Amino acid sequence: MNNPELSVGILNDTSIHFILNSAFLMGNKRVKGAQHVSLQGNKIQWNNHCFDELLFTPAEQDATFSLCKVTIGIDFHWERQETQTFSGKLKLIPTGDSITAINILPIEEYLKSVISSEMSATSSLEFLKAHAVISRSWVLSQIENNAQNISDSGQPCQKGNEENEYIRWYDKQNHTLFDVCADDHCQRYQGLTRISNPAVVQAVQTTAGEVLMHNHKICDARFSKCCGGISEEFNFCWEDRRVPYLTAVRDNADESIFPDLTDEKAAERWIRSEPDSFCRTDDRRILSQILNGYDSETNHFYRWKVSYTQEELRRLICKKTQTDYGYIKALIPMERGRSGRISRLKIVGTCLSRIIGKELEIRRTLSESHLLSSAFVVDAEEGENGIPSSFTLTGAGWGHGVGLCQIGAAVMGEKGYDYRAILHHYYRNATLEKYY
Repeated sequence: MNNPELSVGILNDTSIHFILNSAFLMGNKRVKGAQHVSLQGNKIQWNNHCFDELLFTPAEQDATFSLCKVTIGIDFHWERQETQTFSGKLKLIPTGDSITAINILPIEEYLKSVISSEMSATSSLEFLKAHAVISRSWVLSQIENNAQNISDSGQPCQKGNEENEYIRWYDKQNHTLFDVCADDHCQRYQGLTRISNPAVVQAVQTTAGEVLMHNHKICDARFSKCCGGISEEFNFCWEDRRVPYLTAVRDNADESIFPDLTDEKAAERWIRSEPDSFCRTDDRRILSQILNGYDSETNHFYRWKVSYTQEELRRLICKKTQTDYGYIKALIPMERGRSGRISRLKIVGTCLSRIIGKELEIRRTLSESHLLSSAFVVDAEEGENGIPSSFTLTGAGWGHGVGLCQIGAAVMGEKGYDYRAILHHYYRNATLEKYY
């Protein structure tokens, strides 16, 4: 195997505008310039003709195409549209009531964009190399799972009495028309638009074909922005199974202080403090190296606060759950993971009480977009008749916290750790191997 091809779903719409910046071949026809396709029944209309699908193949070396109005950050607070430019092939297929635009390109080229899309990517070369390995491992593991029809579908998983407990996780769904999508749901992939740092290209080339392995299988190498001091275990965020290389890790060179954050009192002490960790940094130089423009809009992430009035929280929970809890009396953690992230939260209302989970369901319920993490403690301001007038959430970390902590790993790179040491720190029980 040598640099296998990957198909990435970029855009889905009834009408797509795109620009062939260089000459491409559609069948035997050589085309270039601004193009438009629209859905006609179950076919694609292009240049007054209808097609079952369209495939534009580069006719020149380094040919590129641009897709207009690509949505990034879907359902997140930074959601927006932009024009993105890509290398490789462009495939357009009708998918029910819309058209899907798919980019087909070699994995190593894809990785250069992923690393630059996931972050600003001007940080140390060793950190970039570590990210190249985990991004390669993750996408190859998805292809491997697709081939074996292994799916973490993210379908709702109910536990106990469904009236009183609603446990749901969201994981990568097996895409049937392409290998992975281009947004945060899989890995951010925003084309050549983001590639501006030669170090990214060097990081990908230097680690070409290297992946993390466990028991002869490619690791599903998860990562998040900031673990908050301790990384989380897989089973507290997704399905109830242990993944040996996605365990809790103290994000510090000294791991002797490793509190049991599944204990509520220990979790509260931890979250209300700011223990020394790799990812505890306010160094704007380091942060600017890894946070894209829209990510840098988030100013506090190692420790943070969010406050709601009673009415704000009541309306928010009702809107997000489509359920009227009445006035909210309490938010009670029922289960925490090793990082202090809540995996089961009891919402106590005057009309209804229910336990919800897992971490992303909690984050979506308690925010218009996504709460930074589910590692939080709650302070309620006493109001009339035993009904709190307001709630303040004090939290830790940014994201699910499983696997590599991007900010922590960037700090490790700045401190002189090489990429192998960074990978070993976050993925215990995994080995680095040359896959192709």
